[in-house]
Amino acid sequence: MMRKNGFVAMGLAGLLAACTYVQSQPGAEKVVLFQPGQITRCTQLGSVKVSVLDRVGFVARSSGKVESELQALARNSAVDMGGDTITAAGPVSEGKQTFNIYRCLR
Repeated sequence: MMRKNGFVAMGLAGLLAACTYVQSQPGAEKVVLFQPGQITRCTQLGSVKVSVLDRVGFVARSSGKVESELQALARNSAVDMGGDTITAAGPVSEGKQTFNIYRCLR
């Protein structure tokens, strides 16, 4: 019985991890993610530190999903600040990442 409950708990944690989703706001799909060396003719508007859950209980979430959600949050922040471009200012660490936000001439 104990073993069956453990599998059920792991299954529920996996479902919760898969269901996490960041809603993009209007205009966020137009915000471009560049590498820092690709930024030209841009004005830096600021930076933002975003975070999502990287674990649900003891179950680690997919690093790709975590990264995608962090980028979605950074794009939303860029829209709020009037930006159109973001760059990662550092690596993902424990579900957190800092992004620089720019307005670029294109």
